[in-house]
Amino acid sequence: MARARSDSPLLFEIVEKPDFSFETKAMAEGLWPVAGMDEAGRGPLAGPVVAAAVILDPANIPDGLDDSKRLNHLQREALFLKILGSALGVSMASVSAEGIDGSNILKASLEAMRRALAGLPIQAKLALADGRDVPPGLLCEGRALIKGDQRSQSIAAASIVAKVMRDRMMCGCGSHHERYGFEVHMGYATVRHRTAIEAHGPVARLHRASFAPFRLGGIEAAEEEGFAGID
Repeated sequence: MARARSDSPLLFEIVEKPDFSFETKAMAEGLWPVAGMDEAGRGPLAGPVVAAAVILDPANIPDGLDDSKRLNHLQREALFLKILGSALGVSMASVSAEGIDGSNILKASLEAMRRALAGLPIQAKLALADGRDVPPGLLCEGRALIKGDQRSQSIAAASIVAKVMRDRMMCGCGSHHERYGFEVHMGYATVRHRTAIEAHGPVARLHRASFAPFRLGGIEAAEEEGFAGID
């Protein structure tokens, strides 16, 4: 006999929203302040990887915090201002394309998070990092949360700050290198971006030489003034 189909939504259709439960549990353990850490820009062919660390005020958490990838541009910009205006501490750091080429994107991402945490105006006792890895060299205890930007509001806030700051950096690069359209694709491997690289070559110190297609195609970098990397 055939089993009746359920009208209930399937599990994979349920969209979880980040909450403050990880932070609340840490507070009960005597670990406060708690900082959330995340990065933006691991995948692009150009530009820095940018990280942020955020310590939210438990009594004043902005509504709508979520993984930055699940928000549109206007939502991110509005939440960015709310985070800056309400958080107990916000810090940002980056590693340039040259720094990424000198190590690898994972190490560079973790280093950017370490720098962001170290730059907070108050010392965290626990740092929650998005992903599988805890950045080495933290000044406090660290815990990694897979899909943390969808589970922890502190990490979600950090993801928004990192994404907004990196997008602004890439828009600045677009004004210096108008042929590449960085302000549109933010350095990702879109058709427009790859076509510009084929036509004009990569920009020295801005494109990531260790990424494909550069290391596969052996393209010579085009020296251009006005950009010396962002750290």
